[in-house]
Amino acid sequence: MSYAIQWLRSLLFTVVMYILMAIYGIVFLPYVLVSPMGGRTACMAYARTVMWLAGWMIGLRFEFRGTVPTYGCMVAAKHQSFMDVMAIYQTMPRPRFIMKRLLLWAPILGLYAYRAGCIPVDRGKKGQAIKDMLARVKAGDQKPGQLCIYPQGTRVAAGAVAPYKKGTAALYGQLQQPCVPVATNVGVFWPKRGIYRKPGVAVFDFLDPIPAGLPLREFMVVLENAIEDRSDALAREAGLDVPQRKSIPPVEPGAPV
Repeated sequence: MSYAIQWLRSLLFTVVMYILMAIYGIVFLPYVLVSPMGGRTACMAYARTVMWLAGWMIGLRFEFRGTVPTYGCMVAAKHQSFMDVMAIYQTMPRPRFIMKRLLLWAPILGLYAYRAGCIPVDRGKKGQAIKDMLARVKAGDQKPGQLCIYPQGTRVAAGAVAPYKKGTAALYGQLQQPCVPVATNVGVFWPKRGIYRKPGVAVFDFLDPIPAGLPLREFMVVLENAIEDRSDALAREAGLDVPQRKSIPPVEPGAPV
């Protein structure tokens, strides 16, 4: 298939995707206003519809590997495109993404994300938001779920390098829950910017959980090595020429946190 034809198919898919967002926003609005369950149902339905459309409109399919967590934990994922938000969200029973408070004002998206249980935070104030969430869980007002974050804090192209944020370690220490790393190569097919979507199979790999209670510096080394090494391997599997990454050496016992 020529690049021009695939680009046109990608453009049509993008248009349909955003039209459907508006349609779902209208159809589910009464349910969303009366129940948080409405937000989760709408987001799940929309994500699965977009994934189904991607298969036959642009030839992009999805594969999930590893064990998807159903227990209370932190999920730290590689963020390469808008698609990985939807793909990861629809796999878990009670996912909660940390999102920028500014997104609350986004049409449709803000209301639905909030009602679905996402946690809006101001920059530098994530800790207070997490404390509030943990208090609600402890009081029985909210069920434990899967707190999803992006350790690099932004979308990073497949094979590219970007630092991991220290806030990830702070949340891990505060939650005192295991952390499930998620690697992906979706950015090979659905880039950070642009219209073109490449056909193929995008893989999301739920890796072995990192147990709670590790020293924070050690946790960050284990997390970054796990996500980056596996994401690079998946990118190579998809045909992208990614140089071999030099893993971060293990933290020596007794090293400062």
